[in-house]
Amino acid sequence: MAVVGVGRMGAPICARLAGAGHEVAAFDLLPERVDAVGGGVRRAGSAADAATGADVLLTVLPGPEEVGAALGDEVFAAMAPGALWLDLSSNTPAGSAPLRALAGAHGVQVLEAPMGGGPDEAARGRLRLFAAGDADLLDAHRPLLEQLADRIVHTGGSGTGYTAKLLVNLLWFGQAAATAEALLLGTRAGIALDTLHAVLADSAAGSDFIRRDLPALYGGDYLASYAIDRVHRQLAALTAMARDLGTPHDVSEAVRSLYEQTVARFGPADGELLAVALLEELAGTQLRTTL
Repeated sequence: MAVVGVGRMGAPICARLAGAGHEVAAFDLLPERVDAVGGGVRRAGSAADAATGADVLLTVLPGPEEVGAALGDEVFAAMAPGALWLDLSSNTPAGSAPLRALAGAHGVQVLEAPMGGGPDEAARGRLRLFAAGDADLLDAHRPLLEQLADRIVHTGGSGTGYTAKLLVNLLWFGQAAATAEALLLGTRAGIALDTLHAVLADSAAGSDFIRRDLPALYGGDYLASYAIDRVHRQLAALTAMARDLGTPHDVSEAVRSLYEQTVARFGPADGELLAVALLEELAGTQLRTTL
């Protein structure tokens, strides 16, 4: 089994697979990441080296650019006959299509399963996977996926898994921005922040974001687990898809524009909630309290 991409998500996935008894060869542009996993994971010299003879190749990379740069003829040709490419990356339907065709030309089967959850969930095998592709192929490899995830949703044909994950992210990032605007307005109008939080959390406007994620922000944590420029790329991919499919996307475009402004302000910095930091700057106040 091969893994390409041993970052914040790939490392615990490698460790979990090795712990389940799989022989894992892993490649990352930063070799020390593979060495840090330990546990019998072999460090490969290249993606093709990792894929040589592999029956399953997992890609755990940040986005379509990285997946496209990592894979190619040499990688798919090195895999075992009838092998599977399982893409766990935050990819896009358009970005993956040429690689799916290339994999098929080499007799490699393809499933996509972008992930919901973070490193802790990956380490405990409690990810959520938005799996897409042939249903029989998914069922055949479900035991492997269940070593990584406790929630596996089959979203449909190729591309739908990526789309589902992007839509989840769109709504989360949009909720973050809308909630921040509401909190800034409410506090400026004289409502104490902790009171306002309680009102929103226990109302029709309540959400996991308000109940679970806001406390980090109140402590000054902008969730430095993902780069803000990658967030903007995901939002741009969705608004482009909406244009192509002819669906309304004024609200989505407003969210994308806010994150574009955030990248212009902070650069490619880590912080999924940096758009909230931008709104705080514009309001001249920070959302800080202890709950």
